[in-house]
Amino acid sequence: MTDPIKDATLPGGGPAPSLESPAELAAALRSTGYLADDGLATAAFLAMQMNRPLFCEGEPGTGKTALAQALAQVLGAELIRLQCHDGIDATQALYDWDFPRQLLHLRALEAAAGVDGEKLDADAVEASLYDERFLLARPILRALQTSPCVLLIDEIDRADDEFEAFLLEVLTEHAVSIPEVGEVRAKTPPIVVLTSNRTREVHDALKRRCLYLWLDHPDVQREIEILHSRLPGLPDRLAAQVAGTAHKLRQADLIKPPGVAESLDWARALQLVGARELDMDSAAATLGAVLKYREDADRVRNQLDTLLAS
Repeated sequence: MTDPIKDATLPGGGPAPSLESPAELAAALRSTGYLADDGLATAAFLAMQMNRPLFCEGEPGTGKTALAQALAQVLGAELIRLQCHDGIDATQALYDWDFPRQLLHLRALEAAAGVDGEKLDADAVEASLYDERFLLARPILRALQTSPCVLLIDEIDRADDEFEAFLLEVLTEHAVSIPEVGEVRAKTPPIVVLTSNRTREVHDALKRRCLYLWLDHPDVQREIEILHSRLPGLPDRLAAQVAGTAHKLRQADLIKPPGVAESLDWARALQLVGARELDMDSAAATLGAVLKYREDADRVRNQLDTLLAS
């Protein structure tokens, strides 16, 4: 079987870095701006080596989706994302037929038959309508057809039990059957990352198929490193203030505590307004970058002096 790590190539055509240990993977991820601790790097490394999906669970904004993006960048692989939602079914994840093009094809056949005075063969017409050229590949089918590939199944906790069962079968067999076309089997199984914000418990059957990783919010020091990694030129004091204040906000009783993505947005917003440090005025003016609910913003504005105190 092809090794997705050793045989990967970068988008520019050059070889992807050889990743023969968790430490090498962590270094490669760091080069993309994603800072992985030992546990995360080891889990991702083993998922690739063992050809097992990686199930990432944690609070929103802890870097679950960003991990899949960073892995795709490191491996020079295409990132294919399936965003789960309430009511999603297999059709939305697998394939559909391009009905407008099929209809145009049928009209073209009818027009040609009318000119030639021939009678259409119903079986032949039906077969031509369900040709692969009219097949619209959705994320999972695209992932089976694409190599190398990182398949991100985002927020699986928003889907239902039936969709979980479907995913379990696909992730086990790395193949799907399309009645009109036949079986489509991956030549090289995609690297699969599933994420969950734990709005509900995912069934044990799916979890057993995966390697498990819990992602928590980073501590203040690591968040400072992330800010510097993603925003070169960010003043040290501002990075420390943003990371420290974000940490305090996560301990507060907010409707939506900020994740790392919000910290990055906040630091970038402060840069854009020319702030060199986080003070009462700059914090109040840019709260919309870090807090997304009116109730949270009102509560924090009333406590800014306390939050910004060293």
